[in-house]
Amino acid sequence: MKYNLLIAAIMMALPGFGQAWTKQYDHVDDCICGLSLVGKGEKHGFVNKEGKLIVPLIYDEAMSFSEGMAAVKQDGKWGFLDSTGKILVPLKYSDAMSFHDQLAIVSDGNYGFIDKTGNVVIPLVYENATKFSEGLAAVNKKGQWGYIDRTGKETIAFRYGFAGTFTDGTAKVMKDSKWIVIDKNGKKVSDAE
Repeated sequence: MKYNLLIAAIMMALPGFGQAWTKQYDHVDDCICGLSLVGKGEKHGFVNKEGKLIVPLIYDEAMSFSEGMAAVKQDGKWGFLDSTGKILVPLKYSDAMSFHDQLAIVSDGNYGFIDKTGNVVIPLVYENATKFSEGLAAVNKKGQWGYIDRTGKETIAFRYGFAGTFTDGTAKVMKDSKWIVIDKNGKKVSDAE
């Protein structure tokens, strides 16, 4: 038994053994949600861990799966599909980002957030946006950054030149051309390094 495992491990470590199917693509991303984003030429699709093509190489751009869905672009428009290749959110947005905390950033010129059914849950009224992290997202309105919660309510005023995502209860923001660290109440914790 031990020798069988050893031989299998050695064989898989040999060059060319194991995932030879990867050579037919220009790039192969890590396997996420059971699928890997692959590309050949100008087109993208998804394969399973054995290399079987699950989603054909028909998309102009695509992102890796996140929370069971992947953003894909075709003919200049973004939408989302599931792991079978079924389009769940129609390709109608000028920009889109992956799902985080059950919401995804989308744009039609302005940015907002949709849920996994494609419903707009935070209106597309912002000039820019970052993903939700720890219940808050940084968004830009009238050239200033602030934070909203998952309902779209402003939680930290729009007064920053830039605002990052929250990690461990703090975020880096730019105020008066200086980077500082704030907490979730918008209070300065320290100068940023």
